[in-house]
Amino acid sequence: MQRRTLLGGLAATSTLAAPFAVRGQTPLTLNGAVQFNDDHAFNKALLKFEELVKKYYGKPINFVLHRNSSLGLEKQYFEYMAQGKAVDYGIVSPAHMSTFSKAAPFIDAPFLFRDLPHWNKVLDADLLKPVADEIAQKADVMLIGYAGGGVRNIFINKPMSTLAEIKGLKVRVQGAPIWSKTFAAAGMAPTVIAYNEVYNAIQNNVISAGENEAAGVETMKFYEVAPNLAMTEHAITIRPICFSGKTFKSLPKDLQDAVLKAGKEAGAYGRQVESSEDEQKLVALEKAGKLKRIPFKDRAEMKKLVDPVMAAYAKEIGADVIFTKIVELK
Repeated sequence: MQRRTLLGGLAATSTLAAPFAVRGQTPLTLNGAVQFNDDHAFNKALLKFEELVKKYYGKPINFVLHRNSSLGLEKQYFEYMAQGKAVDYGIVSPAHMSTFSKAAPFIDAPFLFRDLPHWNKVLDADLLKPVADEIAQKADVMLIGYAGGGVRNIFINKPMSTLAEIKGLKVRVQGAPIWSKTFAAAGMAPTVIAYNEVYNAIQNNVISAGENEAAGVETMKFYEVAPNLAMTEHAITIRPICFSGKTFKSLPKDLQDAVLKAGKEAGAYGRQVESSEDEQKLVALEKAGKLKRIPFKDRAEMKKLVDPVMAAYAKEIGADVIFTKIVELK
């Protein structure tokens, strides 16, 4: 069995772990990619994946995790995996899969989940399998586990806790149309602004709010211009652990089995890590006096306003059956 290597221009710029000989053979090397360092939940999930594959495979195998965007960004990782070169596994936001699957961004859409327990039940029930099947068919990339778990809330320059108070709120949302549609349905005035311009836009009163999980609020220091966090819990991130279909097909059956088992378990581990770290970051920001969490009283009413928009969107992209199952899951 020959060790996989980086192809194309990446081969000259990336350093791979040297293979070692076992009974005259060279162990396989699998290459992963991530945008962050080992403090990040994504890295922890991928390192757990490596650990579990080695455990379940029980034979010599090498892993190289390329950190800190050394091989580019998630969109590029996904394209590399689809092509069967450079990257064998990684964590990729569903938004970056939309070129291959219209339904992919749906699994990360706002107001899809009632709360973290509901989110976990959806993943445990494998309700997203039809989307994963479409991605595997059209992109030849397998979704072998689901990490994520960051809960997104609205950070605002003034405390707000009801639908009446957020009516007309100028809030920055992500570029995907479903985000503007759902926030408008909830009575807000959504606007699309580049992520790195949100801080200045709030500071200059172009907008009054944005939305993000705790890690983003902390990293971008949004609390400096919008220290009130309305706990709308309008979205919970899903970050699939992806594996190249072309690579998978080249592996022996026992290694394929190890990859599938490890992917599912590493995804569950990643969810636990990220969801717990989310709370820890908010507690730390509150204790430091940088942020104040504001309970949002009308979360259920907000979701009722948004559900028809989500249903129409799901039908438009052919995900209406999945949406119904998610909504009905208790």
